[in-house]
Amino acid sequence: MMAKKKMDSKTSAFQKRNRRKLLSFFRVIRYGTDSFIRNSWLSVAATAVMTITLLIIFTAFVAQNILTDTVGELRNKVDMSIYLKTETTDKVGNDLIAELKQLSSVRTVKYISAAQARTNIAETNKNDTGVLDAIKEATNKNPATLRVVISDINDTSQLEDFVANNTLLKKYLSADYRPSFAGERRNTIQSIGRAVNFAQKVGIAAAAIFIIISSLIIFNTIRMAIFNRKEEIQMMKLIGADKSFIRGPFLVESIMYGFIAAVIATGLGIWGLYSSIKTLASYQITVQPTIDLATLYSGLVLLAMIGIGAVIGIISSLLATHRYLKI
Repeated sequence: MMAKKKMDSKTSAFQKRNRRKLLSFFRVIRYGTDSFIRNSWLSVAATAVMTITLLIIFTAFVAQNILTDTVGELRNKVDMSIYLKTETTDKVGNDLIAELKQLSSVRTVKYISAAQARTNIAETNKNDTGVLDAIKEATNKNPATLRVVISDINDTSQLEDFVANNTLLKKYLSADYRPSFAGERRNTIQSIGRAVNFAQKVGIAAAAIFIIISSLIIFNTIRMAIFNRKEEIQMMKLIGADKSFIRGPFLVESIMYGFIAAVIATGLGIWGLYSSIKTLASYQITVQPTIDLATLYSGLVLLAMIGIGAVIGIISSLLATHRYLKI
């Protein structure tokens, strides 16, 4: 009987502690919300800067993804041309294709005979009588061509080695035309690749700068809120309030900055992405995969933005309360 009473007493005490903790939790949320509303101008300023910060982070991520997709799309269109003698037969061309496909860096290979090359030129310029007449009267012969697409256009080592050492290719390699490893198009892709790296670095630097600015503004906002509630906080300390109870409302206030800013920044970012479809597409920029990704995972994107905003706010708030509340 005594054991049962003790067990009941412990259960009752445990339930009371849980009720007190739950009540304190709701009070912390209420006090934080009240402080957010009471300091409306400071809250608007902090939320605005946080919104800009998160929007820059969103833009940096989207821009990097779009540029990467664009480079990948262009890479698939770039071929490395290996020129063969005019008399190269289709059988030889198919044998060379089979050998090239054994290289790990090769994605696709296409053989174009000399006759097909001539036909292609005529078809492309079918409305230009001058070009057609020149083709008919030309005494020089078009070379056959192997067009090779490789995984990494910046690494042609395997292809160069194949051209230099393959026995069958040496017999039919054109003496008049040197292999063209993408020429101007390769330079274009490399330029875009450098632009991707530059844009990524600029995006990271801009995001870092605005994270610092946002953190400083939230830090100062929390500091001003502490000064405004200095007497109230002092009284809470005197009556023995927990450190977590004193710090809690400021954390709630900071999380609210991050939450509201994340919702606004995500909405603006996705709206801006959809609004720019036609403009980006007109410049041959591959934007659709990024839009599909943002649409499919819009919920996760929002949660990630909320998480980033909350982390920035919480760190700023903890620093401010630790420095000015001495807790």
